[in-house]
Amino acid sequence: MQINKFTDYAFRVLIYLARQQGHSHTIASLAKQLHLSQNHLVKIVHFMAKQKWLVTSRGKGGGIRLAEGVLGLPLGEMLRTLQGNVQIVNCLSPHCTLHPECQLKHLLENALGQFYQALNQYNLAMVVNRDNLNDSLIIAVKMLS
Repeated sequence: MQINKFTDYAFRVLIYLARQQGHSHTIASLAKQLHLSQNHLVKIVHFMAKQKWLVTSRGKGGGIRLAEGVLGLPLGEMLRTLQGNVQIVNCLSPHCTLHPECQLKHLLENALGQFYQALNQYNLAMVVNRDNLNDSLIIAVKMLS
C-alpha cells in the first residue's frame, strides 16, 4: 500500500509535534521545520483539528499542539482516517470481464485489513520513542516464536 502525500505530511506533523511536547507551533514554523508547503499544512492541520488530534488557537500565544490522548491512538486507525476510503482495485471502472469469478479484490481487501490491524499494535508514542517500539517488537517476535 502506498500512502498519499496528505497522510505522509500529516504523520510528519504529528511526529514533530509529539517530539516538541509543551510547545505551540505555527503553520509557518511547521512548514519551515518540515520543509513543506504552508498551503498543504493549512489543510492537513485543519483536518487533524477536526479529528480532535490537534488543538489550535489563534492570536498572540496561540498555535498548534497535540491534543491530549493522541499519543495513545492506534496507528492503523489514524492511517485509515487520513487515507480515507481506499479502494485498491475497482472492478467496475472500467468494467472487468473477469469480475464475477475473480477473487483478487477480496484478497487485497483482506490484506489491507490485516495491514491496518498490524499497525494498530502501535501508537504515536511508540513512533517517537525508539525504546518503547523496540520493546514492543521484541514482545511481538517472542509471541510468534
